[in-house]
Amino acid sequence: MIVFTVMPEIAMLAKCIYYRNPGDVLETFNFLENADDSDEEDEEEGDLVDDITDGKETHRINKKHKIKIGNEGLAADLPDDPDTEEALKEFDFLVTAEDGEGAGEARSSGDGTEWAEPLTFPSGGGKSFIMGSDDVLESVLGLGDLADLTVSNDADYSYDLPANKDAFRKTWNPKYTLRSHFDGVRALAFHPVEPVLVTASEDHTLKLWNLQKTVPAKKSTSLDVEPIYTFRAHVGPVLSIVVSSSGEQGFSGGMDSTIQWWNIPGSNVDPYDTYDPSVLAGTFLGHTDAVWGLAFSGIKNRLLSCSADGTIRLWNPPEKSPCVGTYNADKEHGIPTSVDFNGCDPAHMVASFHSGNAVIYDLETSQATTVMSSLAEGTLPSGNHINRVVSHPTLPVTITAHEDRHIKFFDNKSGKLIHAMVAHLDAVTSLAVDPNGIYLMSGSHDCSIRLWNLDSKTCVQEITAHRKKSDESIYDVAFHPSKAYIASAGADALAKVFV
Repeated sequence: MIVFTVMPEIAMLAKCIYYRNPGDVLETFNFLENADDSDEEDEEEGDLVDDITDGKETHRINKKHKIKIGNEGLAADLPDDPDTEEALKEFDFLVTAEDGEGAGEARSSGDGTEWAEPLTFPSGGGKSFIMGSDDVLESVLGLGDLADLTVSNDADYSYDLPANKDAFRKTWNPKYTLRSHFDGVRALAFHPVEPVLVTASEDHTLKLWNLQKTVPAKKSTSLDVEPIYTFRAHVGPVLSIVVSSSGEQGFSGGMDSTIQWWNIPGSNVDPYDTYDPSVLAGTFLGHTDAVWGLAFSGIKNRLLSCSADGTIRLWNPPEKSPCVGTYNADKEHGIPTSVDFNGCDPAHMVASFHSGNAVIYDLETSQATTVMSSLAEGTLPSGNHINRVVSHPTLPVTITAHEDRHIKFFDNKSGKLIHAMVAHLDAVTSLAVDPNGIYLMSGSHDCSIRLWNLDSKTCVQEITAHRKKSDESIYDVAFHPSKAYIASAGADALAKVFV
């Protein structure tokens, strides 16, 4: 290997450079002045040989005077001499800005000559780290204000979780599209532990999906998921679905006024297995009209249902006579539209009504303990129709979604309105609160899902998820109880999962 000991060629090179920029170039090569009779210089050359013969590519650049020299220009001015060409190759490290390689951080060598820090470039992704102080960056690259900007390597990125929840907020992106239903998907529910969910559709069926069994989607980066099981027992559209706390049972309510009780197959079931009659565990009869909403509590394994017949019923599935309570039997509050167990007090439940009221009931006495009215002065009851009610998992707060585009928050103890906001451009159809009680997710017929910070009541993300069909779009939204999944069900016969 040729090191910087070929003095005639270097002198010739310096002479050529002198014609272009005499002052800078001579200062740049001031370390060559006493090369013949300086032992220190020889020691430095020996050190440089060690650096070059090391396995890495290192570049040394003078800190104060950095110039741009192209070998092509020099070769044109010099005679065709093999020795000269070899000497030129040793000066490839001077080609910096023209090749876009950046510069390193400068350090002192201790003898008055300052060198640039060896800089190795990451091999992947085309990204590079730009390191160094502001004056070095400006003198080397001439970046000015841009010198403050750096590009980070995603693989090496680490987060310091701050106390502020918004500072480390997850952004949800579409990942899975569930295509198999032939009509609108009315409801969906996640398995409590596994990456599995169940959807209920107007095509009279329910389907079980394993998100780990995917196929690449056409013309899209998302993944398509094929159902692993189809539940058939309803004789009309299926409107609601809940999964038990163990994930072993599911309950669905339909337009046929029945509630079907299912034993959910394992996530590795073969879709082409023969029919297993034990999957259908039973049928609950009692309602006389469509079953609009269901809720399940794992504390006593109780099931709540609300129906267009005006009643709300409490069920204990294993009993021979499973219906253990009936509420609003005289339709004193109107027709119920949605129901949920009280998150702070499982001995109570909350139901919403088409009149615009939400009512908290004592499950033991069947009495209404709190009536929360959302009817403002001068508004029509039809405009205040509540589509969905949810109870906050840790706070005594009830949240309602309205036909007039509002979301409203009520205090469970006093029944007073805490906060009201116009949340969407069309009717708000569905609500879900994340398991930690920090975020609220809402779905609407305006085709969007919105996530809200429950503390500040501000929207932190909007996702356009489904297409409209007959002026309807999103029917249901859900958080996975234990994994980073959210999902939406739409009138376009699709369900979508976001990660």
